[in-house]
Amino acid sequence: MSRVVTWLQHHETRMFCFVNQRIQHNFLDRVFNSITHLGGATATIVISLCCALFGQGQLRIAGIQALIALTVSHIPVAVIKRKYPRLRPYLVLPQTIICKNPLTDHSFPSGHTTAIFSIMIPFVAAMPILGLILIPIALLVGLSRIYLGLHYPSDCLAGCLIGTTAALATVAIWG
Repeated sequence: MSRVVTWLQHHETRMFCFVNQRIQHNFLDRVFNSITHLGGATATIVISLCCALFGQGQLRIAGIQALIALTVSHIPVAVIKRKYPRLRPYLVLPQTIICKNPLTDHSFPSGHTTAIFSIMIPFVAAMPILGLILIPIALLVGLSRIYLGLHYPSDCLAGCLIGTTAALATVAIWG
């Protein structure tokens, strides 16, 4: 089993280094420094709350579902971060290129990726055409977390799965 874990860690580190160090560019620095905030608490709560309060019909329902999914999805994130305290990549890999003011809490799973997927799914379920815009944005938020040196790929994959699962469950239970 340890050989498999070692192999996975090696390849994950290689993927991380490729995204974090090999594709660096001034334009991408600006894009990813901006888009990463779409997965933050302020943006996800404000977007969902505005749609829930001021939206009509399906948009309002999607906003309410997004708020529920966002709340529910962060329960396992908080538990997992305490139970599996994984250090952020920039604390482990000295060659990591990091953003300004890097986070210091644990990296697994990615809360930003969890949040963006948990709010994106209800909107896409309500209005599938939005998926053409929202799915790439959610994927870019996850990629930005790696690019900025804050998360390993598996942190973002776990966040994607947790956020998506919470959102799909919320939408299914809703109706």
